[in-house]
Amino acid sequence: MVQSVKDAGAALSDALNDALRSDAVADIPDEVLQNAMTALVKAYAAKVEKTEQEFAPVDTRLVNATEAVVAACALIRAVDLNMFDVALWFNRPSHTR
Repeated sequence: MVQSVKDAGAALSDALNDALRSDAVADIPDEVLQNAMTALVKAYAAKVEKTEQEFAPVDTRLVNATEAVVAACALIRAVDLNMFDVALWFNRPSHTR
């Protein structure tokens, strides 16, 4: 199962990077990105909770501040959180690597 996740992750990453390079990202159906983001967010949260080891969810050399904030704000809005809720979670002790 781990190998199939690795293979699928590499294929998805390659396809999305190709779409970004060719300026075709607007052609990707919203549902496709939503399904991928949903699975990735759930897997990331589950792994952090299970291992009690937080790690950067993105390659910080490739994602800039604007991209991070756009995605973070969309996630916050999507699950109907407010900044007070986020502040409580942000101040929660983390287990970083």
